[in-house]
Order: sequence, then C-alpha cells, then structure tokens
Amino acid sequence: MSTPTVTEVADGVHFVQSKAVNWTLLTDGDALTLVDGGYPGDHDAVLSSIEQVGRTLDDLAAVLVTHAHVDHIGSLPKLLSGRDVPVLTSETEARHAHRDFLEQATPLQVVAASWRPRVLGWSLYVMSAGGMTKAGVPEARPFAAGPLDVPGRPVPIVTPGHTSGHTCYHLPDAGVLITGDALITGHLIVARTGPQMVAPMFQHDAGANRQSLEALRSLSGEVLLPGHGSAWHGSYADAVDQALA
Repeated sequence: MSTPTVTEVADGVHFVQSKAVNWTLLTDGDALTLVDGGYPGDHDAVLSSIEQVGRTLDDLAAVLVTHAHVDHIGSLPKLLSGRDVPVLTSETEARHAHRDFLEQATPLQVVAASWRPRVLGWSLYVMSAGGMTKAGVPEARPFAAGPLDVPGRPVPIVTPGHTSGHTCYHLPDAGVLITGDALITGHLIVARTGPQMVAPMFQHDAGANRQSLEALRSLSGEVLLPGHGSAWHGSYADAVDQALA
C-alpha cells in the first residue's frame, strides 16, 4: 500500500488519505484516538500515519468506528492484537462489527457492475488490499452518550442508511465533522468529486441514508472529513444539499 497523506485540518485533528479510503487521528497531549482503520492491507499505512503525527501505538487510547465495512475496520485486528484498547461504535454497528450480520456489497453485485472500467479497477485493488475477508472486530462495544471521554471529545451522531448503525462524529470545538460513508466526496469507482452519497450497490438503505443526512445540516463547523475523497470546506447544509441533489 502507498504512503498515506496526513493533513492537520484543525488543532489536534489529522485527516489521513490513502489510495482508496480515509481515516482520522485525534490527538490530545500524548494520547490518540483513531477513527476507522482502512483495509487489512492498510495496517502499515495506519502505523505510518500515527508516526507522522508524532505518536506510537502505545499512545492509542481509543478506536472509533463509523461503520464495520472491511475498508474501515480491516487493519484493526492486527493493529490491536495484544492491546487493551476500547473499540467504540453504535450499539447496532457493534453487532455488525461482531459479524452477527453483514451489510455490504455482495460479490454478485460487484460482478454485475464490473463491466465499468472503474469498478473493475477498484475490485482488483480490493483484492490486493485484503478486502475479501469477512473478519470482524469482536472487541467492538457500544459507546455511551457523547461527548465521548476519549482524545478529541467527539460527539457521535448515529446516521443509519449506509449501514444500519453507521455513525458520524462531530468535533464542535474544532469545527470538524467526520462523516464516514454517510457522505463522501469521491470514490475510486466514480469520476465525480464533491459531496455525494456512495454508489447504490454500497448502500444498505439509501433512503435511510438520505434522511440521516438531514441531521447534519445544522451542526457547527465548516470542515468535513469523509471516508472516501478529499476533505471539504464549507457549510454542512451546502454539503448535504449537494449530496442529495
């Protein structure tokens, strides 16, 4: 996997972009929160990003999960092996992370769309990144009401649709919103950039996703960090309007 790009978008908020998926590092003193963790093949890239912000795995106080797709939790089993680090997400998504159920694009859906060159290229990347595994994160457990008592003090906002328990994380003091895959700004399978929803084959319930986006309109801040694509600067209401258009 390629070396990730790390950008400090606000004090203590570091946005990390790899080739196909993003994650976020929240620092407070020496302590660190990791939000999402990329594919299994991104393990070394996650470590590299932590080192780039001057921290080590020993500084990791918590992991937050937006949703339990393999491209967002894939590195966590190896990353957390032998470490007593809490992995927090919504109650429903914790069960998804445990693999009590699985909500993601099926191989048949991917094959049916593989006539599109971008989908074929993405599929090959997924296989190279270890994305065919169905392994989960049995340590995942539900968070309490926010703000969460972890570095960054994020406020969870449950936004079902992309998955049943998908969660965004708001950092009101920093003016930042981490949207996971509820709202993205790009993806390897599409040419368009800017605020948008993920492609239908990746959605568990696109209608619920659209409704969930309404909860983001009135939040404070003007920096949006998606699970795929570049950071976006502007009002969240504008981002929602563009994604729903």
